[in-house]
Amino acid sequence: MLGKLQAVEDKYLELESLISDPEVLQDMDRWQRYNREHSSLEPIVAKYRAYKKACRGIEEDQAMLEEPLEAEMKQMVEEELSELREEKAALEQELPILLLPKDPNDEKNVIMEIRGGVGGEEAALFAGDLFRMYTRFAEKQGWKTDIIDANVTGIGGYKEISFTVDGYGAYSKLKYESGTHRVQRVPVTESGGRIHTSAVTVAVLPEMEEVEVAINPNELRIDTYCASGAGGQYVNRTETAIRITHLPTGIVVQCQDEKSQLKNKEKAMKVLRARIRDQAVREQADAVAADRRSQVGSGDRSERIRTYNFPQGRVTDHRVGLTLHKLDSVLNGELDEILSALITADQAERLKQVD
Repeated sequence: MLGKLQAVEDKYLELESLISDPEVLQDMDRWQRYNREHSSLEPIVAKYRAYKKACRGIEEDQAMLEEPLEAEMKQMVEEELSELREEKAALEQELPILLLPKDPNDEKNVIMEIRGGVGGEEAALFAGDLFRMYTRFAEKQGWKTDIIDANVTGIGGYKEISFTVDGYGAYSKLKYESGTHRVQRVPVTESGGRIHTSAVTVAVLPEMEEVEVAINPNELRIDTYCASGAGGQYVNRTETAIRITHLPTGIVVQCQDEKSQLKNKEKAMKVLRARIRDQAVREQADAVAADRRSQVGSGDRSERIRTYNFPQGRVTDHRVGLTLHKLDSVLNGELDEILSALITADQAERLKQVD
């Protein structure tokens, strides 16, 4: 491990030199690439330097204790030595995690798709609850959300809704939300007061750049139509909505949220790139299904990942066996405790695989 950490620090110093090189400064794309890589290594290097400092301090204190010291000085050195050993032990736990390979998509914006499943109107209403939960969580992170397309039901739910979440590191946290979310509660449409169980599926896709997913324009069928929903006469009389079909895969995406046909097309193409990439990843993952199932953040949307039980006011994440009796807070976007547990479990699983 120490050899890997030293190599990281050497790379960090090399990048530090490059980003101050006058020749590199003249090439902004190159400078930004080096600067991003330098920033990504900084947390590891800081911890490694702290570790080396603690090790040096331990050696110095041990050497001092071998010499004759006054009682008061000896006590001070022993106390410092104890603190340094605790610090070293803590850093030895943290450093392997920092060395784990990073998901190349972690820093990206995401496209989220929420669909009502089993449960009809009640599932659609809960899809709306989840949409509000994610938008509130995004607000707390300082991220921006933007609806791409929505199919609204008569009583205010969503049969399906897709939206973007723009913010640094959005995928690193929200990727754990992919899967089936189950709700247990008395529906507003239930006159007998019986508890129903409904389900909603969530998909979290990293946003792809054009250079990352090449799409041949000749393989697209693009249809325009009049948008539906709020917006008055303009929406109903102008063909601003876009539906794009990717002929090789059969993937269909649509967007009608913007008043501009061009903007709707741009949004739809973002979703199409993300879905094409997602399909390719899933086809590859099928070949190693056992490995995929062992990963906490695998994003298998057929997996029941969480239950929201309204009568008991609890939320249970089945992947890590975590139950919180704070349903209202979670639905208000307080997801940090759940996500921290999932990230920790994912890191532990990946460390096992490295070992």
